[in-house]
Amino acid sequence: MPRLQGKVALITGGGTGIGRATAIVFAREGARVAIADIDAGAGEETARLAGNGAIAIRSDVTEPDSIQRAIRTAVDTFGRLDVLHNNAGGSTAQDNTAVEVPLDEFWRAIKLDLFGTFLGCRFGIPELVKAGGGSVINMSSNVALMGVPGRDCYTAAKGGIAAMTPSLAVAYAPQRVRVNAIAPSATMTERVKRLVAGNTALTKLADSHLLGLIEPDDIAQMALYLASDESRMVTGQVLPVDSGVTIS
Repeated sequence: MPRLQGKVALITGGGTGIGRATAIVFAREGARVAIADIDAGAGEETARLAGNGAIAIRSDVTEPDSIQRAIRTAVDTFGRLDVLHNNAGGSTAQDNTAVEVPLDEFWRAIKLDLFGTFLGCRFGIPELVKAGGGSVINMSSNVALMGVPGRDCYTAAKGGIAAMTPSLAVAYAPQRVRVNAIAPSATMTERVKRLVAGNTALTKLADSHLLGLIEPDDIAQMALYLASDESRMVTGQVLPVDSGVTIS
């Protein structure tokens, strides 16, 4: 039987990259998938590729009303919510040390990565509780687990997600809601390829992967495990998918 048969999942930032790969894997494993993305066209393309009745919802995770509407649309369409994948986020080439980075870049990273995840949990967890429990999958990063110079804005945002994840796991365990985070290293989406090409520190990081470079589907497979009942006893964890970079 497909591993997510009967489950409903909402994936933020599902229009491209890791989110698109995850939506396709989830749908293939039987889930009904709602793809929330600020780029409506990209979300619709992911829904087409995923199939199995997947829907696309234009949503800005930094706006409370927008992400609340996306979650409501998913529940109204499919009847429930079992999996919330807070995937939307990302860094930019403007990131730098705290001394040198433009202040606007700090607030951009905090608002998109950390606040967007916070809002997803704020409005999504109550729907998981109504469904009798479920899985929240946040996206942290290896930069929250090791020292990577010149990424202080992204590190602060992803470190906040890593800290918030076990806190929520403890709070909602009585309602059978599991909360975990994935901490990828540089994953070869089109956006990351452009970032790595222009950043010496990130190029060095990519070159230090023990098992080779990470592809979006590698992260999607971890998300699949966390979404499935196979991980029913896993909560509060920040799980690296990093080709060994945090130990090298």
